[in-house]
Amino acid sequence: MTTTALSMPTASDTTDGVRAAVVTAFGQPLRIERLDLPEPGYGEALVKLETSGVCHTDLHAAHGDWPVKPQPPFVPGHEGYGTVVALGDGVDDLRIGDKVGNAWLWSACGRCEYCRTGWETLCESQQNGGYSVNGSFGTYMLVNAAYAARIPDGLDPLEVAPILCAGVTVYKGLKVTDTRPGQWVAISGIGGLGHIAVQYARAMGLRVVAVDIDDAKLALATKLGAELAFNATTSDVVAEVQAATGGVHGVLVTAVHPQAFGQAIGLTRRGGTIVFVGLPPGEFPAPIFDIVLKGLTIRGSIVGTRQDMAEALDFYARGLIHPTVHSASLDDINDVFSRMERGQIDGRIVIDYRRPPSE
Repeated sequence: MTTTALSMPTASDTTDGVRAAVVTAFGQPLRIERLDLPEPGYGEALVKLETSGVCHTDLHAAHGDWPVKPQPPFVPGHEGYGTVVALGDGVDDLRIGDKVGNAWLWSACGRCEYCRTGWETLCESQQNGGYSVNGSFGTYMLVNAAYAARIPDGLDPLEVAPILCAGVTVYKGLKVTDTRPGQWVAISGIGGLGHIAVQYARAMGLRVVAVDIDDAKLALATKLGAELAFNATTSDVVAEVQAATGGVHGVLVTAVHPQAFGQAIGLTRRGGTIVFVGLPPGEFPAPIFDIVLKGLTIRGSIVGTRQDMAEALDFYARGLIHPTVHSASLDDINDVFSRMERGQIDGRIVIDYRRPPSE
């Protein structure tokens, strides 16, 4: 492997290598470490990061919550935004200085049935950013040039980061609710994903019902365009949504509590579609009689394809979406995870590498 001539960062930029937050053992605090600067291989690019969103998936990764686990040590993060500073061989559609992002779908095989039919997110040979491949919780990262998100010029580095996972995930999830402009969609869970989902739904011409257990998050949803908002701990949400709308046409569940998944069945009118994008542990009740009698469709949706990503970014570039973001330094990552576990984050936390490190 050789790297494109004159494309590597200068020595003054990389003397200290990569400063990264590393999972060294599941369930333990991340450690800030110095790693060697990676060199891009065939079809890869090296990116100097400016920002990275912090996703609930990163917390799951650090805890080893899922059946297929990455092998520590690894660097989480799949909402990274930055500048291409080096190119590996075989990259002919990126240039030094281009703005790109990484994503959960770091790469796919491109050959299987799923890749050939527009469902590359289901590829069984895919690599995932911040999971099976080191991600964006560091000052530099590698991306697969064929799958890296192309970021339009002039976008806000803090706001654009959450679009790379939260944004594309809810955008694709809303698409597969099969709802049409003027119809009702319920967004269950108004957190990092849900508050962006409200905005995409409105931009897509949908009428929005917001459901959460936090009045502050419901107030945010109303501010962002939800017509109705219900607190699931203080009201009979199913009865009130049915009375107000006759049952929604679609439900997007972003919540991280299994109860929200069962509740979605009651929110939906006959012939409606329920889409799950949240990934809490456990199971949920699925009443067969209600599902059959009401002719419901229940489906899962995992992130989005490269085309979905381009569309989701276009909504943001046109000013239709504005994630609520709060910046933090890389040194704050364990505190961010702690706040995430306690449900104390409104919107999205974004690591800002433009801040000087505390060390």
